Amino acid sequence: MNTARMFLFIAAGLVGACAGKSDKPPAENPDGPQACTKEAKICPDGTTVGRTGPNCEFAPCPEPAGETAGSEAPAPAEPPTP
Repeated sequence: MNTARMFLFIAAGLVGACAGKSDKPPAENPDGPQACTKEAKICPDGTTVGRTGPNCEFAPCPEPAGETAGSEAPAPAEPPTP
């Protein structure tokens, strides 16, 4: 009976020593910094852009030289009439 009692005391001591010692998960901080994955998007002109901002969205691709956002290609000229 002494062996069973000793085993019980050792088990209770181990459980008591380990109780509350586990790491708690970090508190969620919605305003804190967020790490984005290091993916890259290849733009039509061959350049690459990474993820940025609070939602880790891809940065916009650069505009081609000589064009502005919203501009359309000029209409083709009509062929000359003979």
